[in-house]
Amino acid sequence: MVFTVEQEHADTRIDLYLTFKIEGYSRVFLRRVIAQGHVKVDRREVKPAFHVFPGQVIEVHDLPPPPEDGPIPEAIALDVLFEDEYLVAINKPAGMVVHPAKGHWTGTLTAALAHHFRQLSDAGGPTRPGIVHRLDRETSGVILIAKTNEVHFKLCAQFEARTVQKTYLAVVTGSLDRDRDRIIQPIGHHPYQREKMAIRSGHDSSRYAETHFEVTERFPGYALLKVSPKTGRTHQIRLHLAHIGCPILCDRLYAGHAQAKLGQLQRRSARGLPPRPEDAQVVLERHALHAQQIEFEHPKTGQLMTIAAPLAEDLALVLDVLRRGDSYVWNGA
Repeated sequence: MVFTVEQEHADTRIDLYLTFKIEGYSRVFLRRVIAQGHVKVDRREVKPAFHVFPGQVIEVHDLPPPPEDGPIPEAIALDVLFEDEYLVAINKPAGMVVHPAKGHWTGTLTAALAHHFRQLSDAGGPTRPGIVHRLDRETSGVILIAKTNEVHFKLCAQFEARTVQKTYLAVVTGSLDRDRDRIIQPIGHHPYQREKMAIRSGHDSSRYAETHFEVTERFPGYALLKVSPKTGRTHQIRLHLAHIGCPILCDRLYAGHAQAKLGQLQRRSARGLPPRPEDAQVVLERHALHAQQIEFEHPKTGQLMTIAAPLAEDLALVLDVLRRGDSYVWNGA
């Protein structure tokens, strides 16, 4: 299988280019094929992130068959923020995994999508119908779903070009001495813990990562941030904020705690106040990160789209406690 790169695909990643050219194969699957050495550009093996240019000759050899199994539909309720014939925006709840993974084979977003929508793109592979980008399991908020492969490819191109504007809300622990800043630190796989990422310079797995943040509210020992990632690396916001000494509240991996209790949020022990029974009440049990808003160009109409997801109830409760301080009375919420 041989292709000559056309002018309209100049400076396109090779995994995305081959997804355009080879029908029935997902980008994720082709990325693996490229990494395994089945693809050459001008007779040289390349990496999935390689960018192709007009006139280059791409050879694909010994292409394995694509996987065929898709998700089993499950009747899971979805909060639809926007829908037309081309795409859907979902308000993903915290705790829902986007697609099946080890230990999370049911209750996924893809299973819910397969139940609710007759048409979804398959460009991401049969196990990831409609999925254009991801949110971590504990992150709530807006996520885009493509109904057609054309829309899928065009949205992916916007993400690649970094023209999609994403805004998150995060409650962090610690004290920030500035109202706004940007963090530029390369991110790669953690050398010892498979589930974690790490700040790693000069390593093969390291990739450029940039995060901007702004403090919107301050509380004793905590802050509410508006965060805008300029790149989309795994765990980027979580790792970058932990790196500057302000990890996200209840981030098990990067803050070292998975629960926030009432007494902790009110800082009663730190202020030398006597303990109360209600101090042990758990207010939050997942990391305090919410995908609040996404801005992008509609891939068919060209219209600038702004879609926002209301703050999840558990994070709204955390902010209520922080704002009211000692005046907050636990009522079993």
